[in-house]
Amino acid sequence: MSTPSSDPGSTPPTQGQQAAIIIPHYNDVVRLRTCLAALVPQIAALTQGDGPGPVDLVVIDNGSTQDLDPIMADFPQARFLSEPQKGAAPARNTGVRESTAPCLFFIDADCVPDPDWLKTALDLSGWDGIIGGRVDVFDETPPPRSGAEAFETVFAFPQEQYVTRKNFSVTANLLTTRKVFEDTGPFDGTVVEDSDWCQRAVARGWPIAYHPELGVGHPTRNDWSALRRKWKRTTAENYFAGGTDPVSRLRWALRAGAVLASAPLHIPRVLRHPALAAGERAPCIGVLIRLRVLRAGWMLRQAVFGERPLNT
Repeated sequence: MSTPSSDPGSTPPTQGQQAAIIIPHYNDVVRLRTCLAALVPQIAALTQGDGPGPVDLVVIDNGSTQDLDPIMADFPQARFLSEPQKGAAPARNTGVRESTAPCLFFIDADCVPDPDWLKTALDLSGWDGIIGGRVDVFDETPPPRSGAEAFETVFAFPQEQYVTRKNFSVTANLLTTRKVFEDTGPFDGTVVEDSDWCQRAVARGWPIAYHPELGVGHPTRNDWSALRRKWKRTTAENYFAGGTDPVSRLRWALRAGAVLASAPLHIPRVLRHPALAAGERAPCIGVLIRLRVLRAGWMLRQAVFGERPLNT
C-alpha cells in the first residue's frame, strides 16, 4: 500500500490562492472520492484559463491503511499530505500549517458539498470571524431507515442551534480566516475540537454567524455500532472539556442524571418529525432511550473512575 509523503513540505502550496479547503481523512476512501468529485468541478468552474485557480484543495491523511494511490491519481487537483498523529484535530492543524491562503474552509471527508458550496464560501469569505453552514443528513441505504439512521435524521447536526445558542460550528462545514486561526490557536484533539476552538475564538472577540445558504450533506450512521462509537468518543471529549477535578466530576455525575431523564422529553420530537415514516418512529425511540441510558452509564463511570486521555 502506498501513502502520501510523511513530509508535507514535499507538495508545496501555490502562492496567491484565496482559500484552502482542508479535509482530514482516515480510511474512508469511498466517501472521500465522493467529496472530491463534488468539489473539483466547482474549483474548475472558477479557474481562469490555465491558472491554478483560487483554491488550494488539501487532503490530510491520518495514517490510513487503505490504498490511496488510485484516488491520488484520479484527483491531481488535490494535495495529499500526511499527519501521523491520531485524530482529525492534528490533521486539520497540519492542513492549516502547510497552506498559505488567507481563508480557511473546513469540510469533512464524508461530506458532500452542495453544487454551489465553493462559490457561496468564496462570496462569504474575507470576513474575519467564523461562519457555520447548514448540515443536512442523508441515508446511504434504501428505506426503511434503521433505528440509528432515524435517530440521526431527527437529532444529528442542529447547526443553527450550535451557532446561535452555543457559539460554535461543526467542522463539517466551517469557514474562517488564517488571521482568526492564528489568533485563536490550533484545534485541540483532547476535547470536542470544533466547539472548543470556536468558543475560544469567540471568547477572544471574533464574531460567529450562521449561513444556511452554505450547505453540505452528511451521511447518517446506519447501524447501532457506528452510532455507539460516535457517542463514546463524544462523551469522552465532553468529559475532558468540563474538567477532571473533584468538583467538575461531581457536576458530570449530576449531568449524567439529566441525560438519562431527558430521553422521555425527546419522544414527542420523534413522533412529530416529518421525515420519518410511521414504521421508523418506534425504532428511533428505542435507539434514543438505549443511547441515553448508555451515555448516562459512561458518564457516571467517568465521574467515579476517570477516563483515559484521548489520542494517547
